[in-house]
Amino acid sequence: MRLKINHITRYRFDEPVKFALQQIRKTPKTAHQQAVLNWQTLVSGGQKELSFEDHHNNIVELISFDSQSPEIEIISEGEVELQDTLGVVGPHRGPSPLWLYARPTPRTEARTGVRELVRQIDEAPTLERLHALSALIRDTVAYQVGASEPDWSAEDALEAGRGVCQDHTHVFLACARRMKIPARYVSGYLMLNDRTTQDAMHAWAEAYVADLGWVGFDISNGISPDTRYVRVATGLDYTDAAPVSGTRFGGAGEALEVRIDVTQQ
Repeated sequence: MRLKINHITRYRFDEPVKFALQQIRKTPKTAHQQAVLNWQTLVSGGQKELSFEDHHNNIVELISFDSQSPEIEIISEGEVELQDTLGVVGPHRGPSPLWLYARPTPRTEARTGVRELVRQIDEAPTLERLHALSALIRDTVAYQVGASEPDWSAEDALEAGRGVCQDHTHVFLACARRMKIPARYVSGYLMLNDRTTQDAMHAWAEAYVADLGWVGFDISNGISPDTRYVRVATGLDYTDAAPVSGTRFGGAGEALEVRIDVTQQ
């Protein structure tokens, strides 16, 4: 399947920005199940300073805002060819060692709620345990748009009993790592069945299974990623894979607009 993606991020400010530097992670990466046919990043009201590949193999672009600019627009767009591999991404590739993905982060610490969830998973082959874990999280944490805060940890989502795809993913990572299974956060694009326009990227998890390598789990939708999913960035949690992060001075009264169109070609 071939997907066309158009991702627009537009900032407007009541007072012009004095200085801003942002890291953008919106460029898909070619792997054995997806091939990036073409991709470009266009910036209005700023400029792309450089791009580099980080220690998670993410393509990161550094964007600066023009001084005194009241508006900046970043357009990321291109086409990706996908093959269905039943969620299997394949062998681990560095430079980060595999053991790093078995370590908890502040967002994925195994506290009371996580430990209780893990105790409910029966002993079974690794892949079966991970599918059971995904289903259990979906039953335990109700998907509810706007129900959580951006800085919530896995434990916060379990205590509230609700969350979004980011929260589902953090809970999965915390539990998998508690089970001594390396796991990582994935952000990317998802072609929806009922509409083409979205206002946010999607998130899911990948866990490392011997003899298979990395395998994807979309907890929120209860499936492994298929040809509707485009992998963009990976990391230990949302912080490493966030579409946008950075520093800004000035620019009071910010209004943010995000529009993502994912269509089949």
